[in-house]
Amino acid sequence: MEVVGHGVDATDIESFGLLLGDRDGDFLIRCFSESERAGVEGTVNATQHLAGKFAAKEAVAKALGTGFDGNVAPSDIEILTTEKGAPTITLRGGAAEIAAKLKVSKWHISISHSLTVAIASVIALRANDGA
Repeated sequence: MEVVGHGVDATDIESFGLLLGDRDGDFLIRCFSESERAGVEGTVNATQHLAGKFAAKEAVAKALGTGFDGNVAPSDIEILTTEKGAPTITLRGGAAEIAAKLKVSKWHISISHSLTVAIASVIALRANDGA
């Protein structure tokens, strides 16, 4: 496997909570899929979990080499968890197109948070030619 890109992001949870609290709820709907929102619904630390997912989305965009530009939006990147709690990445739209061009075939992702900061690290990999 060959490393295509690596992205890291840290999100301040208090500032992120202010974005979540916008009166329209527009930020939450624009950035997170229905499945992502449902996955944290009713949890004690929903803001921390969403901040971690957002940090992961930013880290994926950085690993793709684009950041959030006109072609890649937070809604193009879905961060869900397995039954055991491991994060997973699903791409659509511009993010999926760029990953396909880069021939990304595997992702490594880690998310962690404290009471004040959420951090994520993402590594994009592709199979070596002829391997």
